[in-house]
Amino acid sequence: MDPAAGGGEVHMDAPSRRDDIFDVHRAFQDHGGALLGYAVNALRDRPLAEDCVQETFLRAWRARTRYDPRSASERTWLFSIARNVIVDAVRARARLPIIGDDAELESRATEAIDPLERLRMLEALSVLSESHRTAVVAVHLHGRSYRELSEATGVPVATWRTRTFHALRALRTHLEEMDEHDAHSR
Repeated sequence: MDPAAGGGEVHMDAPSRRDDIFDVHRAFQDHGGALLGYAVNALRDRPLAEDCVQETFLRAWRARTRYDPRSASERTWLFSIARNVIVDAVRARARLPIIGDDAELESRATEAIDPLERLRMLEALSVLSESHRTAVVAVHLHGRSYRELSEATGVPVATWRTRTFHALRALRTHLEEMDEHDAHSR
């Protein structure tokens, strides 16, 4: 029906040029699992993480005309949207009152880790290669020694030291860039 004729209904026979660039169904098949893992790790709440992934794809679909594959890969673009959705969810959750007795409230306050800082670290770790990420996680999070890693994997101690050094340097650079980006976006 022709909208100019007063019918009000618009039918599109062919997709627009920009709709061809971002196919939400294919994008979900390609990246949905990785985004869900990212959200679950950041939020520690699977139902909320699933909602965030759904919101990520909804926002991506709404913004599909602004997506430019020359400026970022589809995966990078989706993870950027997911990060914003997760930050929004964390802030919304922080505004909810906590119901409990004084002892429970006190214990929660001492255990609290800033979820946004955790999200920043997860994002920074995700940019590392698998071997560099393995080195940082094993040494700095699990407390394993280089010798233990060498014995368990057969990779020389010097290689583990080098991987850890380069991984920490890459993490520091990425976190500094994130800080600069956040400062410019305010």
